[in-house]
Amino acid sequence: MTTEITFSSLALAEPILRAIADAGYITPTPIQAQAIPQVLAGGDLLAAAQTGTGKTAGFTLPILHHLSTRAAQAPRPGRPRCLILVPTRELAAQVEESVKTYGKYLSLTSMVMFGGVNINPQFKALKSRVDILVATPGRLLDHMGQKTVDLSGVEILVLDEADRMLDMGFIRDIKKVLAVLPKQRQNLLFSATFSDEIRTLANGLLHNPKSIEVARRNTTVEIIEQSMYRVPQAHKRDLLAHLIRHHDWQQVLVFTRTKHGANKLAEKLNKDGITAAAIHGNKSQSARTKALASFKDGSVRVLVATDIAARGIDIDQLPQVVNFELPNVPEDYVHRIGRTGRAGTTGSALSLVDDEEISYLRDIEKLIKRSIVRVEVEGFTPPAKADLMSDERPPRPPHGRGGRGQGQNNGQRQNSGQRGPQSGNRNAPGRAAQGQAAAGAGGAKPAPPRAAQPRKPRPQAALFSAKPGSRGH
Repeated sequence: MTTEITFSSLALAEPILRAIADAGYITPTPIQAQAIPQVLAGGDLLAAAQTGTGKTAGFTLPILHHLSTRAAQAPRPGRPRCLILVPTRELAAQVEESVKTYGKYLSLTSMVMFGGVNINPQFKALKSRVDILVATPGRLLDHMGQKTVDLSGVEILVLDEADRMLDMGFIRDIKKVLAVLPKQRQNLLFSATFSDEIRTLANGLLHNPKSIEVARRNTTVEIIEQSMYRVPQAHKRDLLAHLIRHHDWQQVLVFTRTKHGANKLAEKLNKDGITAAAIHGNKSQSARTKALASFKDGSVRVLVATDIAARGIDIDQLPQVVNFELPNVPEDYVHRIGRTGRAGTTGSALSLVDDEEISYLRDIEKLIKRSIVRVEVEGFTPPAKADLMSDERPPRPPHGRGGRGQGQNNGQRQNSGQRGPQSGNRNAPGRAAQGQAAAGAGGAKPAPPRAAQPRKPRPQAALFSAKPGSRGH
């Protein structure tokens, strides 16, 4: 009979165990049970697990132990001992919150650094001691350029959500950071997936790493109930409002493909008497923080988000996720629905699928190696006059099936607030945003009133130029 692993059996320092107990945890998740001993041993680590399985604590706990039990070498202001790189603002805030939660009985200090906010408070914080720095790559490069941060004392480097950072085009920024770090350090690479690109990055970064993969590649959490409705794009807004009322959903996270679509959907729901807020890269950081806080405390019933927020939203016992539009990249489906069914709780993920999204659906089912259950809508009657304007159609990916061409990388990066106070420049939305706007405007001219007819669906084959499973890089 095997002995159950507990946090107290993982040789963590007593103040850390006390903080874990305060948070109500006793038994580590599989990724934590495997990763913590490996990190404590001091070697490099490549770890992958499904979203919602506790990867953050899998590296923050042993890092806190390491830093608290070993004296710092030449400590001085603005010289962190641990650097944690993450792709988005929300994830940066989430990781630093985890550091504070588990390190509250330690004398260690931490700070979070990202763009889209005033840089001056960060300058001030770096004039004091900082043991753990959680940062997005672009804003970190801003500080490096102004010589306000000293990375020569980094003992541990963490790349969290490394697959997302590659998708968002941060590889050059990461390499610039790596170039100034000490050669002797511990490297930890955590990712939701083990793509071929991640393995290439790991081969160049890690030295004789241990490898942990607690679930097969790109699986979805099994306890999440996944289903889909076939519905024309023009009816989706009304259907979503109907479903929220019919099922009395009190907290639902909805994903759209574009920022414009997120705004329009939130406006529609509010007009229908359902409190909703949108969160995406064009929103200021204060607006994003306020929307997320309102969603968490229940004052906002629906949070409409784009994929850039998919990795940074961590809500306990979130019951419902809706894909208002399927993502262009199948892996993003895994990350989206991973916002529910976290840490062993149950959850439900529903997708609204237009005819033009069927190929996206097939790619997703191929990736997760299961069929998503088709369900019928009960009690829903579409409006008598459906709005079939072209801005209701899912936009085509700007570069092949994946939609991950250089234009989209640029657009995501600008809108994620990574590059200092100029990030999120409304006057320079990037080619991806322009492409989305063009898709929203629609290339076809409206027919004269006497010949008005619903537009015929485009051939599905026209949506793709790459083989299924490619990432469009």
